[in-house]
Amino acid sequence: MPFAPAPAAPRVLVVDDHRKIREPLAIYLRRHSFEVRTAEDAAGMWQLLKTQAFDVIVLDVLLPDGDGFELCNQLHRRSNTPVILLTARDAAADRIRGLDLGADDYITKPFEPRELVARLNSVLRRQGRTHAPLAPTSRTYGFAGWHFSTISAVLTREGCPPVQLSTAESRLLQVFLNHPNTLLPRERLIDLTAAADSDVSDRAIDRQVSRLRRKLAHDTEAVDLLRTIWGGGYLLAADVTPCVS
Repeated sequence: MPFAPAPAAPRVLVVDDHRKIREPLAIYLRRHSFEVRTAEDAAGMWQLLKTQAFDVIVLDVLLPDGDGFELCNQLHRRSNTPVILLTARDAAADRIRGLDLGADDYITKPFEPRELVARLNSVLRRQGRTHAPLAPTSRTYGFAGWHFSTISAVLTREGCPPVQLSTAESRLLQVFLNHPNTLLPRERLIDLTAAADSDVSDRAIDRQVSRLRRKLAHDTEAVDLLRTIWGGGYLLAADVTPCVS
């Protein structure tokens, strides 16, 4: 059956210079079916915006290299991308100023992440987009003699007993299967596998790759399916045939 891509998740850019706020927030939003990229300053934000489009930008007002209010004004003039301002200041004058400069919403630190999810959904609705968690889709992949089902997380191969993968191994394999013959640095793997796991690190990725490599090692040829590129990351050396069942 031909491959039918799932509807794209809303793309959110989180711009905040505090890593302890930025990274956990990104992980939380990924858990709620958003596709998230992050930037720690205005320069990083503009760099990402040169190459990618986003549905919503969550922008901290106090950045080391730019005033969030002025940045919001610039974003409003350059594009129609909605902006939610994120700030520690709760003065009515600041809220009014942000909204006057084109912000679509305003949220004050500290806040509950679920409040931001609600505000993101509200902004998306106003933009004519709906966002609800997608129902699980049973997808199968064929590669190097293996067949993999995302629903059961089971690897099958002719002449071999079924191989059950853990949740983390299944998620990691899906990333490789969606990016065959592509070098994936550890940082990229962390970003792509963090959707349902808040405790992903370089060491955790290395351990998961090692376990997955052992399960794929049906014969000497298969040992090299998951290749380590020293100083670069990992690569699945196989052609992949995806389909939706």
